[in-house]
Amino acid sequence: FSHQYTEEEARKLGVVGWVKNTSQGTVTGQVQGPEDKVNAMKSWLTKVGSPSSRIDRTNFSNEKEISKLDFSGFSTRY
Repeated sequence: FSHQYTEEEARKLGVVGWVKNTSQGTVTGQVQGPEDKVNAMKSWLTKVGSPSSRIDRTNFSNEKEISKLDFSGFSTRY
């Protein structure tokens, strides 16, 4: 999973948060921003991802409204 593309897409869309590869070969993360932007990011993650990645399924959980963003940008964690 190429984080470079994910970070680029997040910046383009204007969402903040983070992503991380897990030891199970999946990707976990958190995305915050205006609902329409978050939905656009979710759709990108579901359908596109990055050129080298293969997405079998996506699972989005714990969606909630927040009063302020917890992150100032989008980053990759290791």
